[in-house]
Amino acid sequence: MTRNQKLSLLLLVTLLPLGCRTKVETRNRFEENRFPSKVLWVWERSEDLEFLDPQQFAVAFLAQTLTLKNGDVVFSPRRQLLKVSPEVKLIAVTRIESQKTTGLPTALSAAQRNKLVDLVLRTLDLRNVSAVQIDFDAVVSEREFYRSLLTDLREKLPNNIPLSMTALASFCVGDRWLDDLPVDEAVPMIFRMGRDETVIKSFLKNGNDFREPLCRRSYGISVDEPIAMNFERRQYIFNVRAWTPNDVLTFQLK
Repeated sequence: MTRNQKLSLLLLVTLLPLGCRTKVETRNRFEENRFPSKVLWVWERSEDLEFLDPQQFAVAFLAQTLTLKNGDVVFSPRRQLLKVSPEVKLIAVTRIESQKTTGLPTALSAAQRNKLVDLVLRTLDLRNVSAVQIDFDAVVSEREFYRSLLTDLREKLPNNIPLSMTALASFCVGDRWLDDLPVDEAVPMIFRMGRDETVIKSFLKNGNDFREPLCRRSYGISVDEPIAMNFERRQYIFNVRAWTPNDVLTFQLK
């Protein structure tokens, strides 16, 4: 590890929140509902997963993409076929895109937040959906909006429905803004990490764990970026191509 990488790691693990929040014990509804320990991420493409063992695997599928533009929310539903057996538990994923992706300003208004909540709640009407997940790469200026969105969403979701969010791995190591978010898990994505990749992987390889408790319940990996992890926790698995029985067998045996 170079000197600059060591300094980056030091900054990550020593960074403290600017404000103080009272820590609240967060339920883990995934454990309460006995979700499988492996979850296949399914993005916008056709997938036939009727061969899955529902005792071993759940599926987190992209249900919709919601784009914040100025004061609007642009709705794009899933358009690709997803086939699973009725016994497989499904997590409806909502991808939220904003200025970081579009390059356009957004109001981050209460009206936008309310529309996002309503659209996420509608995914519960899809067949076999047992949980929801939010995938939003919120920049610093969007974090309080995101926190309010998750708070509103948790209040309106049925009490037994798990609420999940994806998280940059760097958030889970040193950036403690995830404290007290009303979610059942924050899934650190240990792939496509960009400039933080070497630092984070070295941190984990040396036996360290994520500092944020919400990040210690699950983690996300990709089949094309294998990494040895010794954590006994829920594993989300991303594939760059359509899933095959052989791909699934590889992770079933791990």
